[in-house]
Amino acid sequence: MEWSSTTLRMYRALAETGSFTAAAASLGYSQSAVSRQIAALERAAGERLVERGAAGARLTAAGSVLLRHAAAALDELDRAERALSGTAPGTVSIRLGVFTSVGAALIPETLALMRRRAPEVEVTTREGSTPALTRSVRAGTMDVAVLSSRLPARPLDDQEPPLAVETLLEGDLLVAVPARGDLGLGGSVTLAELAAAPWIASPSTAGEPAMGVWPALPRRPVVSHVARDWLGKLALVGSGHGVTTIPPYLVGTAPAGVRFARVADGDPVTRRVVMARRPGPAGAATSALGECLRAAAAGLPLA
Repeated sequence: MEWSSTTLRMYRALAETGSFTAAAASLGYSQSAVSRQIAALERAAGERLVERGAAGARLTAAGSVLLRHAAAALDELDRAERALSGTAPGTVSIRLGVFTSVGAALIPETLALMRRRAPEVEVTTREGSTPALTRSVRAGTMDVAVLSSRLPARPLDDQEPPLAVETLLEGDLLVAVPARGDLGLGGSVTLAELAAAPWIASPSTAGEPAMGVWPALPRRPVVSHVARDWLGKLALVGSGHGVTTIPPYLVGTAPAGVRFARVADGDPVTRRVVMARRPGPAGAATSALGECLRAAAAGLPLA
C-alpha cells in the first residue's frame, strides 16, 4: 500500500472532525478533494475505512487501526521536519484539551504546577466539546483531554482499544439562582419552582446537549437566554435574569449576586470529569501533566 502524507493528513482531519466538510475547511481543500483522497486510501487499503451517514463520518474497525498508525507516522514526520529545518524545540510539547466549563476552574492551577514541576514541558491548550476532543485524542492531535462524563459511566467512544480514562472529579449539579429573591433561600429548590423559573442555557451542539437546564424538570421550561460562556451565564443569574445549572467545581468562580441551591426532590444529577489519553504506556511528559491535573483537581473547593 502506498499513500502520501497529504492523504494521511486528510484522513486524520476527517477522523478528528467527523465531517468531510469540516476536514476540508480545516486543511484548505475542497470537500470533493478530500472525498477523492479518502476513496483512494480505501482502495489502497482494500478495506472500507469510513462509514458515511447523515450524522457525519465515523471510522470502521479497520479505519481505527489505520488511524493509530497514521497518527504516529505523521507525528514522526513533523518531528523530522522540525529537526531538518533547525527549529526543533528545546522543550517537550504536549497538547491538552478541555471541555468548556472546566477550563476556568482547573487549567490555570494545572499550568502553574507544570511550570514548577516540569519546566521543560511546554503545554498548549484548546477548548472543545467532549465528542470533538475524544476524536482529537484518537486522531493524535491531542495528547490528553479533560472530558465530561455522565453516570452511569460509558466508554467515551466505540473504538478499540478503549482510551485510558481516569476520574478527576465527581459531584452533583447545583442550581445557580439570583441572591436577591426568595428562590433557594434555604439552600434548596423544588422541581416545581424550577419548572416555573426562566432559564439560562448553553447552545446545543452535535453530540453535546445544552447545559444549563435541569434535566429532570416535570415540564418543558422557558429558556429566556442562551449563552455559551459560563461567566456570562452566571452574570445573567446575578443580575436577576434567570437560573442555570452549575457543576460543583465552578462554585468558586461565581460572581457576586449568585447563590447556589440543591434540588430537594428527585434524584441527584451527578457529573464526572475524566482525563483521557490514547491507550498504552504514558510518556514522561504525559505522566507529569496527569500528576498536575490530579493535584489541581484535588485542590478545588466542591460544593
